[in-house]
Amino acid sequence: MTLSCIGLNKICFLLSVAFCAFLLLLIPKLQTTWRRGGYPQPRPPPPLNASCSEFYHQQAEPSSTDRLDSEGSDTAHSVKDETVEKWGDYSLHAGGSHPKLEEQDGSPTSPLQTMLKDHHGPADESIKENLELKDIFIAVKTTRKYHKTRLDLLFQTWISQAKRQTFIFTDWEDPELRLRAGDHMINTNCSAVHTRQALCCKMSVEYDKFLESGRKWFCHVDDDNYVNPQTLLRLLSAFSHSQDVYVGRPSLDHPIEAADHVQSDGSTTVKFWFATGGAGFCISRGLALKMSPWASLGNFISTAERVRLPDDCTIGYIIEGLLEVKMLHSSLFHSHLENLQRLRGELVLQQVTLSYGGPENKHNVVSVAGVFGLQQDPTRFRSVHCLLYPHTTWCPTKNLL
Repeated sequence: MTLSCIGLNKICFLLSVAFCAFLLLLIPKLQTTWRRGGYPQPRPPPPLNASCSEFYHQQAEPSSTDRLDSEGSDTAHSVKDETVEKWGDYSLHAGGSHPKLEEQDGSPTSPLQTMLKDHHGPADESIKENLELKDIFIAVKTTRKYHKTRLDLLFQTWISQAKRQTFIFTDWEDPELRLRAGDHMINTNCSAVHTRQALCCKMSVEYDKFLESGRKWFCHVDDDNYVNPQTLLRLLSAFSHSQDVYVGRPSLDHPIEAADHVQSDGSTTVKFWFATGGAGFCISRGLALKMSPWASLGNFISTAERVRLPDDCTIGYIIEGLLEVKMLHSSLFHSHLENLQRLRGELVLQQVTLSYGGPENKHNVVSVAGVFGLQQDPTRFRSVHCLLYPHTTWCPTKNLL
């Protein structure tokens, strides 16, 4: 009887040990599941050979860019109704000769009016300033292999209307480009490789050159952008260069989240919006000066390395994450990441920047007709230019939308 009791006790003891061991194995799995559900983890930083916009855009939903025009953001400022009324007769067209678009109800509208309705605009007429093209610093980022294929097209089209405002930032001393652009070609001596470090190197030089110029506005674009100088001028005239203004187009419909290695040891994260560099963006001089501790004299490169983000994301991090200035979201800027075929006819001429698809998506271009065919003008930049500037010598005599 005693032996049977001892055996039973041993069996109970072994079962208890086995049950406890099972619980110990199960608890970590439960904790991991709870943590993942309770605290969303920040996305990993972009790889070294990808731009911020390209990396995060690939992870976004396919339709996210299509919703940008209709969805508001919790970071955008609203504008008072009386401000919109003041801008009711505002024309975005070069020379003001084109008719304005109208909604189905007959009320006039334009991309700028839409922006003012949805986002921050001038609080009163006193904020507006008499801005001239000479007050704007347009930085075009390029690289050696695109000097012929891309820059030639830009010089033929929009740069011809803004030579003194445009500065070419490249990575190679090109004698032909130097002859064409003079001191407006800046050899950054940065690497020609498409890496985070090389991109940030060029942006750092762009920023420093802008500060040296003394101009009122800094605008960055890529070598696959068409810039409408007059529309850009009219947009920026809605603000004062002494205000904190950061305007551009996000490539996502939500802010990104990154580990903060500047204000902390990386254990905390920061959420912020950024304007995709592929669509172009503009920064007022007042705001650019406030960025100086993290951006001037090579500090931009070190800031980007600490947060492990490419150039356009780092700009957004400094402005929204560090300075706590909200980005102004505008649908007037466009990159190759969008469905550009949605832009048609008259609407094309009202934009600040345009772009075109790369080799993998050659048909992603704006829809304009009546000037050049697709074979003659695969990017549609020449057609757009002739519609805006019909007296250009190489344009056809008749231009129809």
